[in-house]
Amino acid sequence: MSLSAQQLATADQRRKQLIRICESLPQVTVAPLGHDREHLVFQIGKKKLAYYQFDHHGDGMISLVCKSNLSEQRRFVQSDPESFFVPAYVGSRGWIGMCLDLDEVDWDTATELLRRGYQEIAPRKLAMLIDL
Repeated sequence: MSLSAQQLATADQRRKQLIRICESLPQVTVAPLGHDREHLVFQIGKKKLAYYQFDHHGDGMISLVCKSNLSEQRRFVQSDPESFFVPAYVGSRGWIGMCLDLDEVDWDTATELLRRGYQEIAPRKLAMLIDL
């Protein structure tokens, strides 16, 4: 499955928006991943917070995959299966996928998911700097 012209047209802007959100969290770093370096990993030290996935293994999607928990994952996926999904590889550990290639992206929800994930993995002193 390949990406559509609309997905490609909005991808760069949405990637930059996601980077801005993640870089607003203390000590989060961004690094490119993948053969063509089209994916991104966001982490605190060596702990993974989230991934930006661009047509991951040819799935035809642009998405955020974020640290979460199973109950939150189930709640989001059941309430809005068009926007949220259980990601491959890490979904069984509660991570949540959020589509970033829909006509409208709920950036407030993306920010909330990232902040909650940050709270779960950040050292206590850093986690205390983030209000939920």
